[in-house]
Amino acid sequence: MFSMGGGQRRSFGGARLLVGLAFAVFALISYMGKAQVNPVTGEKQHIAITQDQEIALGLQSAPEMMQQFGGPSQDAEATALVQKVGQQIVANSEAGKSGYEYHFVLLGDQNTINAFALPGGPVFITEALLARLKTEGQLAGVLGHEISHVVLRHSAEHIAQQELTQGLTGALILSTYDPNDPNSGRTAQMALLVANLINMKYGRSDELEADRYGVKYMGQAGYDPNAMLGVMEVLASSRQGGEPPEFFSTHPSPENRSDRIADAIREFFPDGPPAGAIP
Repeated sequence: MFSMGGGQRRSFGGARLLVGLAFAVFALISYMGKAQVNPVTGEKQHIAITQDQEIALGLQSAPEMMQQFGGPSQDAEATALVQKVGQQIVANSEAGKSGYEYHFVLLGDQNTINAFALPGGPVFITEALLARLKTEGQLAGVLGHEISHVVLRHSAEHIAQQELTQGLTGALILSTYDPNDPNSGRTAQMALLVANLINMKYGRSDELEADRYGVKYMGQAGYDPNAMLGVMEVLASSRQGGEPPEFFSTHPSPENRSDRIADAIREFFPDGPPAGAIP
């Protein structure tokens, strides 16, 4: 039986390490080189796709997402309300400068408490969540939050982040895996775990950022930003006595978000809500 000597194993191990390092460096340079300035916030972001690609991706994904949540609602009055509030926020806030065409869809799912946005402008809310909201201002809070995800290009950032983590974990697996050492497989598993944790961290950070800008946009559109705090109360009460709503699978808990939202209200509206704000 052919047996590889210790010197040969070390040589191949060193080669793997060099190749893995090269892959890691390439992934980092590629990620850092994909930088764009957000036209609304003025912040520099690491993004790998264009706005047109975001819009195309959102439009392509929309039919499947609608199917998963019962399709478009048959409630014409509720649908009109969602569209009215959403368009009012876009027309009267900085969100309207983003260059995206927003589409607001009420989904017929009466069991899943959820709201989400796709890249490029499609925004969705389920009947289950809408039914729990008490005021138009609370609806504006939910939609303002989802609009903010679009404006802040969080989906595009995630695509770039996933490419980076895939590149780095792939480099680590390549450089450490040894077919003659069964323990090296554990390193690969740990690398994938770290990648998942990184992406979860980014996701929850995005939610808090979307809360902050959502407060700003709903206030600019004439809604009382304090209604966003009411949304947190609705979400907190909806998870009592049963499984957490779908909304909590990616979002921080309402208790953790409320303090940040209160800070954003004081930041953007230090003199109180706009005169005649809709509650």
